[in-house]
Amino acid sequence: MFVGLLAALASVLAFAYCFPRGMMLLYGDAVAHLGIARRLTDSLDPGIRQLGSVWLPFPHLLMAPFAMKMSWWQNGMAGAIPSMCCYILSVMALYRLARLWLRPMAAVVAVLFYGLNPGLLYMQTTAMGEPVYLALMISGILFVAEAHRALVQKDFPFAARRICWATLVFMGAVFTRYDGWILAFLAWIVVCVVMARAKAWKTRAGGAFLMMTALLGASPFLWFLWNSHQFGDWLYFMRGPYSAHAIELRTTPPGAHHYPGWHNPWIANLYYLKCSTLGMVPDLFTWVLFWLAVVGTLAAIYLWRRKQLMPALVLLWMPVPFYAWAVAYSSVPIFMPVWGPNSWYNTRYGMEMLPAYALFLAFLAGAAMIALERKRPALAPLVALAAICLAIVDASAEMRATPLVLKEAEVNARTRIPFELAYARALNQLPPYGTILAYTSDHVGAFERAAIPLRRTINESDGTAWQKALQEPALAAPFVIAEDGGPVRKAVQRELAAHPGALKSLMVVCSTGQPCVHIYRSTRVGLDGSIITKMWH
Repeated sequence: MFVGLLAALASVLAFAYCFPRGMMLLYGDAVAHLGIARRLTDSLDPGIRQLGSVWLPFPHLLMAPFAMKMSWWQNGMAGAIPSMCCYILSVMALYRLARLWLRPMAAVVAVLFYGLNPGLLYMQTTAMGEPVYLALMISGILFVAEAHRALVQKDFPFAARRICWATLVFMGAVFTRYDGWILAFLAWIVVCVVMARAKAWKTRAGGAFLMMTALLGASPFLWFLWNSHQFGDWLYFMRGPYSAHAIELRTTPPGAHHYPGWHNPWIANLYYLKCSTLGMVPDLFTWVLFWLAVVGTLAAIYLWRRKQLMPALVLLWMPVPFYAWAVAYSSVPIFMPVWGPNSWYNTRYGMEMLPAYALFLAFLAGAAMIALERKRPALAPLVALAAICLAIVDASAEMRATPLVLKEAEVNARTRIPFELAYARALNQLPPYGTILAYTSDHVGAFERAAIPLRRTINESDGTAWQKALQEPALAAPFVIAEDGGPVRKAVQRELAAHPGALKSLMVVCSTGQPCVHIYRSTRVGLDGSIITKMWH
């Protein structure tokens, strides 16, 4: 409980720093996540069908109750509340996980390295999915480890309860990030092996394991069925227009070379490992951190092998092979300022290694304490104190610099935010009523800033209404907003070619590094939606 209170204090202090500086909405993805959460209750066709196809739904469901409040949608509070709660839970779970093996002082090393990481403290004030997934990953591994221990001790009722909790947590992970699918599968294998060794199939734990098998097996297929039902393709999230592959095709200039690591797992692995350490220690010590964590892992396996809980703990290394594969073969580039192309993109994926580095550094400190106790017992506590001081110094150094994930958000917001502010000012010049036809996926932040309810818009999430509106934009809504290169712009050009007077240009919003947005007033539809002219002569 005390660890949770300290985590809550750190969370609130980070929020108090980020909120007045407008840092919570720097990530375009955070704005988009909030938009999805908002449209679950605020759209022409509200409901679960608004969840979309690529991003998994669990974080949006967590944000949805808070996004119902307009001001919380606008300022990002709707995303910060669940993220901050998940940060606190993850710190508490990490401490409990460390205490399964380590003494309190060594466990504190893990908590401080993890909980004081400036990148994580920033991310837990945003609507990004990393804090949610980290809480689920750490909690799931904790429940698997506790179930393992209970099975070894033949405490089958307790093991059953822990398996049930692990099932629920990993289901959340499956519906939060795609790497959660692999994590859940590996966790299931660990539980299966332990169940076999304990010969617990005919106990309550056996029943819980059957439930785990059924629910974790069904969870990915529910997502397949969702994509098939909503979009007509069970792999729509992988090959649809909003998939990573499609985005790469749209954003890669013709004739340009592929990003580093493309179809090269070795280079992809190096990029991910560098990214994962660069967000936690200064560049000079990145590989030092990695190798210390490796040594800590080996020390843990050697010194604590008798507790028989290591298989669950090794799951913390799962992000390394997953992202090596994702970068190499799944159109997921990672760009860092220290390596070519010397930019910032997807650096937040490295945060998934934060629990592993924190915990295995603590194991290394614990191993050093054990070694000293045999010869110089008085010096053993000094090792933990030194490790605690190093964790605090590292966090302080990272805080004085700009955290990697924050820098990425700032760089990628330089052109988007000025454009959305100008876009929002233009929207506020429109009457406060009347439907708006607009593509909102790229810049829903403009509607958010302008406090325009999404139910006033016909947008790409509205299915049949959207497709029908694109056939005759001038008859669909009194106001039509067309972004250069977007589907509404193409529909408007067809409309004006057929009926030159159907749409009257009101404003054009342009900004450096962003496509221009054209705002039209329909001459065929009144503000109340009534048809002014039914046919053209």
